[in-house]
Amino acid sequence: LLLWQGASVLVHNSILLAGPYESLLALCTLAATSSFWLSILYTFLKITLGFALGLVSCVLFACLSYRFKLFHEFITPPVSVIKSIPVASFVIIVIIWAGAESLATVISALVVFPMIYHNMLSGLEASSSSLIEMGRLFRFRFIDKARYIYFPQVLSHLQSAILISSGMAFKSGIAAEVIGRPLHSIGNGLYLSKISLATADLFAWTFCAVILAYMFEKAVSLILKKVSAA
Repeated sequence: LLLWQGASVLVHNSILLAGPYESLLALCTLAATSSFWLSILYTFLKITLGFALGLVSCVLFACLSYRFKLFHEFITPPVSVIKSIPVASFVIIVIIWAGAESLATVISALVVFPMIYHNMLSGLEASSSSLIEMGRLFRFRFIDKARYIYFPQVLSHLQSAILISSGMAFKSGIAAEVIGRPLHSIGNGLYLSKISLATADLFAWTFCAVILAYMFEKAVSLILKKVSAA
């Protein structure tokens, strides 16, 4: 903070570099408006929904790929395409097809999908063949196989991927909002700060985005710890 304030004093131009005090004042000013809190709430809910949809679809697709070789061969090229295409391209496509309001949800889901899918599939493929054979020999029910054989193997592969992708979901979702500019969103606030050259507002919105991403990652980490301890 001291280095930041010192650099701001040296630059002596709030457009180029607003200091922490100016950014704090901007944050307090924004926090006094209802649209600020609506923007934070809507962005958080949309990105959380996108992350959840991406996670559920990853689990489903990975299980199908593990069970059916033909499905695995069919789904591999699209997953590679999703992993390779720039987020900006997806943003433009989604805006054309679905509009800006669902942008953060769709982009967050697409960004987390490849990473979690590959780790989920790797965990399933690394499952102990002897344990699987034991389950078959003792006629385990499907739910018992999933809980006692596959789940412990998969969880070790998934934990790091889920934590990393949770942060990526917020970064990509908010970046998509900057391009699409849906009403009541952090991305729209960042865009308005840019066109009005309000650097202090830009830092204030960025601070909110960082805090939201941090809280979400900590919540996901806590859930993973409880699940692994269950």
